[in-house]
Amino acid sequence: MSKTPKLIQSIERAVALLEIIAQQGGAARLRDLAVISGLGKTTAHNILQTLEQLGYVHRRLGDMNYYLGGRILNLSRIVGNDYVFRDKMRPVLEQIARESGATVYFAVPSGDKAAYVDIVDLKDPLFAASRLHDREKLEGSSVGLVFLAFVPGLGKRVLATRANALSKNILLEIENVRVKGYALDLESYRPGINAVAIPWRESSGEVRSSIALSGPATELPRQRLIQLAWMMMKHVASANLEGSRSVFGKTI
Repeated sequence: MSKTPKLIQSIERAVALLEIIAQQGGAARLRDLAVISGLGKTTAHNILQTLEQLGYVHRRLGDMNYYLGGRILNLSRIVGNDYVFRDKMRPVLEQIARESGATVYFAVPSGDKAAYVDIVDLKDPLFAASRLHDREKLEGSSVGLVFLAFVPGLGKRVLATRANALSKNILLEIENVRVKGYALDLESYRPGINAVAIPWRESSGEVRSSIALSGPATELPRQRLIQLAWMMMKHVASANLEGSRSVFGKTI
């Protein structure tokens, strides 16, 4: 008979709390989590705070519940797929591509990198198909800066696998993205190519993906990219509004 491995209690408790939140429909209050798990409220609260900092749970403004966070989906994406998510956003990507004339990317976090699950290039569809499911480092690219700015715990994940990856300049860029709501890449990721990316948020406010567009730096200078960022935000906001209408079955 094989020897039963020694379990680490703190990990056992953290996993138990995550499973309880899932069993409760994806949201649960601290009091209920403590009762169901058999943990003291202080112990449960401390574990949940750690999980929140790492992005595995999150709380909403004015809401006492703890919700499963984006890192749970992030882990599943490493071996999963985002076809449903991609199909939902495809019309928005196509509209942005038509208005900008640029290549448009739809990316999701995948471990400590970004994965492209859809690319729209109206001029060169074969190029778009060849780049699908590529995974790139987060640091430096506009898509990566969006995820580092808005997805909790990703910065720590990057540093855990690539020590010193986030320089002072990149940390400053991340903070600028949080303030402005969009990320610029001015030939920093690929020579001669400029890009801009914005976050896409679910109704909960969590950033699940990023939409970006890129093209030759001569055609997409800084000011043009900023204008396109606002255009992209407008289309994403309209898509979210339409989604709300379909959910509630009425015009808002």
